[in-house]
Amino acid sequence: MTSPTTPPAPPRIFSPARRAAVRRRMQALQTSEGAARWLAEDRVEDVLDRLSFLRHSPGKALVIGDEGGLLAPALAAQGVEVTLADVSARDGVLALDEEAPYPVKGFDLIVSLGTLDTVNDLPGALIHLRHALAPGGLALISMMAAGSLPVLRSIMLEADGERPAARLHPAVDVRSGAQLLQRVGLANPVADARGLDVRFGSLGALVSDLRAQGLGAVLADAAPALNKAALARAQAAFAQAADAQGRVTEHFEILTLSGWRA
Repeated sequence: MTSPTTPPAPPRIFSPARRAAVRRRMQALQTSEGAARWLAEDRVEDVLDRLSFLRHSPGKALVIGDEGGLLAPALAAQGVEVTLADVSARDGVLALDEEAPYPVKGFDLIVSLGTLDTVNDLPGALIHLRHALAPGGLALISMMAAGSLPVLRSIMLEADGERPAARLHPAVDVRSGAQLLQRVGLANPVADARGLDVRFGSLGALVSDLRAQGLGAVLADAAPALNKAALARAQAAFAQAADAQGRVTEHFEILTLSGWRA
C-alpha cells in the first residue's frame, strides 16, 4: 500500500504582512480628497455592466476590496444586502483571509476587486470563494493581468542596470485564468481581459497613483530601495519614454474571471 502524500505547499511569492500593510496604506490614502480612484471606478462600472447583462439580481452579496467605497452603495441601491470584506478589518468591514474558509457563506454574489492577484495559493483561494457561494451564486473576480505596467517594468530595468531586481508582481493571463476556473469547479467559466491606458506627467505621479490604489509591491523577497543613482536613471528613462507633451502612457491589463456555483 502507498501512503497518501501531502500536496506541496504553494510557493511563497507574496508576503501576507506586506500585503496587509499596502492595503492599510491604500485605505488611509483613499480618505484624502483627490485620491486616485480611476481603477476602482473602471472595475465597478464593469461589474455593474456584467450584472446587468447577465440579469443576475442577487439578494445577498459579499464585496471584497471595494477600495473606493463605490460598489457597495451601488448594489445596496438595487436592494442587495451587502457584506464588505478586506484583508484587514476596519469599521463595517470584515477581515478576510482569502486562503482559508470564509467565516460567512451563502452569498448569491461574491465580487473580489484587486485582492486575489496577491495570494500565494490562488487555486485554494478560489475554492474557498466557491464554497462561500450559495447554489446558483455568481463569482466576479477582477485582477491585474499579465501585460500590465510595461513602461514601469522597462524603467525599473534601466534603474537597476546590470543587477536587475524583482520589483513588479508576476500575474495571471487569460488562458491561465480560464484554466483556474475550470480547475476549481465553477460552472460556465469565463475569463477575459481589457486594457486601460492612463497618462502620467512624472514617475512620481505614476508611483503615487499605484500606492493610492493598493498596487504597491508585496513580494516576499523585497527588492532593495533605489539609491540616488538608480533613481536618477529611472527619472531619465521616464523622460526618454515621454511624448512631446512630456507624458507617458502606461498600460493596465485587467483580468476578469467569472463563474457560477452549480
